[in-house]
Amino acid sequence: MELPDLFRLYLGLPSKKPMMLEIERAEGIYLFGPGGKRYFDLVSGVSVCNTGHRHPEVIEAIRLQMDAYLHVMVYGEFVQSPQVRFAELLAKQLPGSLSSVYFVNSGSEAIEGAMKLAKRVTGRTGMISFRNAYHGSTQGALSILGDEHWKTSFRPLIPDTMLIRFNHKDDLQCITERTACVVAEVVQAEAGVILPEDGYLQALALRCIETGTLLVLDEVQTGFGRCGSLFAFEKYGIIPDILVIAKGMGGGMPLGAFIASREIMDALTFNPELGHITTFGGHPVSCAAGLANLQVILHDRLALGAEQKGKIFFDLLSGHPAIKEIRFSGLMLGVELESAAMTSKLWSLLTEHGVIIDWYLFSPTTFRISPPLTISAAEISEACSIINRCLDQLIK
Repeated sequence: MELPDLFRLYLGLPSKKPMMLEIERAEGIYLFGPGGKRYFDLVSGVSVCNTGHRHPEVIEAIRLQMDAYLHVMVYGEFVQSPQVRFAELLAKQLPGSLSSVYFVNSGSEAIEGAMKLAKRVTGRTGMISFRNAYHGSTQGALSILGDEHWKTSFRPLIPDTMLIRFNHKDDLQCITERTACVVAEVVQAEAGVILPEDGYLQALALRCIETGTLLVLDEVQTGFGRCGSLFAFEKYGIIPDILVIAKGMGGGMPLGAFIASREIMDALTFNPELGHITTFGGHPVSCAAGLANLQVILHDRLALGAEQKGKIFFDLLSGHPAIKEIRFSGLMLGVELESAAMTSKLWSLLTEHGVIIDWYLFSPTTFRISPPLTISAAEISEACSIINRCLDQLIK
C-alpha cells in the first residue's frame, strides 16, 4: 500500500478531510514532497517553526543533548542543565514578576496548568475567557474555548466558566471578586487575527487588579517574535500574572510552559505537594532545542524583522479585488476573502503552485499567513506573486 493509504488506515485522524500532503523533508522556509516538489511554508506548522525548519543551531543543540542523555526523571526532580539554562534565559527576557518557569509538553497542557494554578492561588472557581478564543482541546482548555460548536459534544466540562466579548469594555464588569482568572489572547488568532483596540488590554488588566483576579495571557501563537516583539504583551504595556507559551518555543520540538512569580508558582508545592505533575514536560532534548531557538531569535533580531516583513506581505497583497481585508500583527496575518468556499479553492490552487496556507478555526473566510520569521523579502515577494496570480484565477 502507498503511504497515504497507510496514513488513513492506521492513524487516528481529527478530520475526515485531512490535507493529505506528503512531506519528505524540510529546510528553512520550504517543505519538500515526493519527487522533490518544493512548497513555500507560509504556516510554520501553525506558528511553530519561527526560526525555520531545521535551523542548524537548533539541530546542533539537539544532537549534543542526544549524545548526553534523553529522559532521566519526571519533571522537577533532577537538576537538568537544558531546563535550567532555558528557564534562566526566558526569565531574563521577561518582567521580574515572571521568573518561575514550569515546563510542559504543549500549549493545551500549559493552559491546564495555568487554570489549576489560578484556582489554587485565589481559592476561587470562576474563570472568564473570550468568544472566538482558542486555548486547546483538552477538557480544561475546551471549557474556556470561545465557540460552542467545538465543545458541545463533550459536555459536561469544567463548571463556573463564562465567555465575554473581546474589545467590549462593558463586558469587563463580568470580572468580579469571585473570578479566579481571566484567560486572554493578546491577539485573537483563530478568530482571524483580531487585534486589541486602543486601551482595551490596559482596561482588562486594571479590572483584574481591582478584583484580585489573575490575568492569564495565552501567547502560544503570538510568542517568540511572531507579532513583532518577543512576546506580544510587551507592545501593550501590560504584564500578566501567568504567561502561557508553547508552539514557537521549541524550534520544532514539542514544548510548552506556564510562567509566573515564584510566590504564585510555589502554590503548586503544597496542599497538596506535587500539585502539578508531568513526566515528559521539559524534556531535555526539547529544552536544548528551545534554548538554541531563543538564542537565534534574540541574536538575529527576528522579532524586529517580523514587524517589517508583515508590512511587506500587507503591501504586496493589499488592493487585490478578491481580498476584503488584511489584519496583521508582525508575521501573523489574516487575509479575509468573500467566502469559506473561496478560501478552500485558494488553498487547493496554491498547493498546486507550491505555496502552503491554512485557514483560521473560527474564521473560515480568512486564510492564515504565518511563515518562519527567517523568510526574506525576496521570498515574500515570490510567494505573494503566486498568491496574487491564484487569486486572479479565482475571480475570472
